[in-house]
Amino acid sequence: MQKNKKAFNTAGKIARNGFSTLVLAGALSSGAQAADPLKVGLLLPYTGTYAATGEATANGLKLAIEQQGGKLGGREVEFVVVDSEADPSKAVQNMQKLVSGAKVDVVVGPMHSGVGMGALKVARETGVPLIIPNAGFNAATGPMCAENVFRTSFSSWQTAYPMGKIAAEKGYKNIVTVTWRYGFGTESVEGFKEGFEKAGGKIIKKIWLPFPDVEFQSQLTEIAALKPDAVFVFFAGGGAAKFVKDYAAAGLKDKIPLLGSGFLTEGTLAAQGPAAEGLLTTLHYADSLQTEQNSKFRGDYKQQFGKEADIYAVQGYDTGLLLAQSLEAVAGNTKDRAAWIKAMESARIDSPRGEWTFSKAHNPIQNIYLREVRNGANVVVEVAHEKLSDPAPGCKLKQVAKR
Repeated sequence: MQKNKKAFNTAGKIARNGFSTLVLAGALSSGAQAADPLKVGLLLPYTGTYAATGEATANGLKLAIEQQGGKLGGREVEFVVVDSEADPSKAVQNMQKLVSGAKVDVVVGPMHSGVGMGALKVARETGVPLIIPNAGFNAATGPMCAENVFRTSFSSWQTAYPMGKIAAEKGYKNIVTVTWRYGFGTESVEGFKEGFEKAGGKIIKKIWLPFPDVEFQSQLTEIAALKPDAVFVFFAGGGAAKFVKDYAAAGLKDKIPLLGSGFLTEGTLAAQGPAAEGLLTTLHYADSLQTEQNSKFRGDYKQQFGKEADIYAVQGYDTGLLLAQSLEAVAGNTKDRAAWIKAMESARIDSPRGEWTFSKAHNPIQNIYLREVRNGANVVVEVAHEKLSDPAPGCKLKQVAKR
């Protein structure tokens, strides 16, 4: 691994036509390349608010490939990088830079669901394989699913639905939901609502805020007046940090239990401090998962990059495992897309989050964990739902253009 690490660290980066390339060198067979380099397009955020998530995803992806000897299907790997800027208005243009300009073999990205819609449009029109390592919008593996589109992360439904059953099991009958009124927030609330009502619960009020508003005083006052058995929310990032702290400061934390999709406490615990203690969330990963794969991955990642891995690094790593496994099955032949797609559909990923496979809609069938914040960490309490598959309503796999 040291030989490959040196090659990784000394790889050249060249600016060109609005994107850059990064060649990940591996050991050569008989002193010559077995085939042309395999071009992997990265449509990730490298600047702005989401830059850290893009960096972690790329790091995880490259670590997985390096552990395969630096090659995919016997081919050298060339990364072609485009900064998505998490800007939906530039999504189609940026995707076309990769597909039509650089003529990549596959695109990995994006992180942001708004960017995902534009990327999905180009992928469906051109047939280039698109592997989504984070964006959870339901449409990608729902009504807009396509045979060349795969997701290695989650759907918004998956991360919220299991909490409905958990809430009912805890005896909560009446719940208030709170979120931003935008795609992922709406889908998360609807996923929770489906699970909770299926288990016999009732949503007595849905409270909405404009995105990205973080002034919560009127909503907290309304919750106090409604006196529900519990509150379910979707917030992430700075909004999640502030809501949790404001909820505790309003005196609600010890009176009305707060539940959430896992992003409420993912990457936000340091900012939330004691206000987060005891919070329950559901997600497809937790740092504390006690498995051999997770322990090795976290150790390797920290050694390579000098920082702790997070959920974004895991999803990038699993994308690398998917590429390695599927390209090995087709001996690196990306021209025969039908065979490559079939190999991806058949993949079984031995992930740090637990083994998972693809549903017919190309979304992970995976464990969702119930986590509780204990001493400033998300600790796995139990498996909230084993091998959960998104029902993917409206998905009829669209056949796409052939190269």
